[in-house]
Amino acid sequence: MADLGSIFKAYDVRGVIPDTFNADIARAIGAAFARVVGGSSVVVAHDMRPSSPELTHAFAEGVTSQGVDVVFAGLGSTDLLYYGSGALDMPGAMFTASHNPAEYNGIKMCRSGAAPISGESGLDDIRRLAEESLNGSGGLDHEGPKGSVTEKNLLPGYAEYLRGLVDLSVSRPLKAVVDAGNGMGGHTVPAVLRDLPLEIVPLYFELDGTFPNHPANPLDPDNLVDLQAKVRETGADIGLAFDGDADRCFVIDERGEPVPPSAVTALVAVQELKREPGATVIHNLITSAAVPEIVTEHGGKPLRTRVGHSFIKATMAETGAIFGGEHSAHYYFRDFWRADTGMLAAMHVLRVLGADQRPLSQITEEYSRYAASGEINSKVDDAPGRMAAVREAFIGRDGVTVDELDGLSVALPEGAWFNLRASNTEPLLRLNIEAADDTEVARLRDEVLDIVRA
Repeated sequence: MADLGSIFKAYDVRGVIPDTFNADIARAIGAAFARVVGGSSVVVAHDMRPSSPELTHAFAEGVTSQGVDVVFAGLGSTDLLYYGSGALDMPGAMFTASHNPAEYNGIKMCRSGAAPISGESGLDDIRRLAEESLNGSGGLDHEGPKGSVTEKNLLPGYAEYLRGLVDLSVSRPLKAVVDAGNGMGGHTVPAVLRDLPLEIVPLYFELDGTFPNHPANPLDPDNLVDLQAKVRETGADIGLAFDGDADRCFVIDERGEPVPPSAVTALVAVQELKREPGATVIHNLITSAAVPEIVTEHGGKPLRTRVGHSFIKATMAETGAIFGGEHSAHYYFRDFWRADTGMLAAMHVLRVLGADQRPLSQITEEYSRYAASGEINSKVDDAPGRMAAVREAFIGRDGVTVDELDGLSVALPEGAWFNLRASNTEPLLRLNIEAADDTEVARLRDEVLDIVRA
């Protein structure tokens, strides 16, 4: 009996090819997706992974089996797919496993207007129907005519739309090293950043889903080493690193040092608040405490939320927030259908840098107020048990507060805090710590990890 529980995550599908995810499963999910989201057409795109074309076409077969048409966009980044869903006003599906290794693939799905789909808003229904179909119990029979497939190149419209949101033509000349990690940034960056006062030094722009140079996961500092070295070697003003599906962007300053995503969140928030004073800005619970401080100082309304794109997008829709940022370098814009786009965040940083004669390190210094650990991952067999042990170790201390909005968040009286939460896609516990200085971060890190890894 087919059981898709291992590949259906909190807000997407992700599995190992072909062990847990294959064309038959993609076809069943496509039919279920068409049935659940409704509408007459679905836009579909895929990344450069070797398995992506086969899976995408199988998914399209499933969609058309329900009498629903498919607009096939071909190669694209995840934010390009969101652009297609928003601009065409139709549900969408992006085949990618983001930053996961080459043997993985998956699907990021959305409703019309790039609205998110989570377990509670349709993903569980899609899983149930797909399992019924794979197990031969019906539920997806369709007697009418099949839908059709048409091809549409979304890249020019995507590039034009982003360039209309941030004007880089007035920038001073800049040199930027861009590491695409053999991912979809190699496809989208040239289209978006062409013909600007910007010299692009490309790293690994060749599309290759086997990731021959390094994993396309900029969250791991080891994968930034080449970019940092090239920034220093070329005397560049900035470095940009995209993940595999290019919906996240990490920033490196002119010294080759990473700019924390929380600092990027604060910087972009300030720019958006200039456009709309008093607007709401969302930050997840792992974002630096500096972000709500800076948003408040600039007249905005900070709003804390859970980690994850479906939660942030839903909160943006409820509140009308203009912008949202996460510690993982996901950045969400109301003007981009509340979807996340690393490209647009990068353009904002380039715009600020191009309008200022100071180096990026000096510009971003004012947005970085505290020391942070970065995300520390631990493989564990009993995630709930380890989290309970950490909670028990801290809950009774004077001045300590605990909340469980998302995982376990512990605030200490000296202003330090940490969050420990389980990954939605891997057997990991993720630890993030912030404190006044590196010494306190290290002390708290060692104490928590001693419990987690016991």
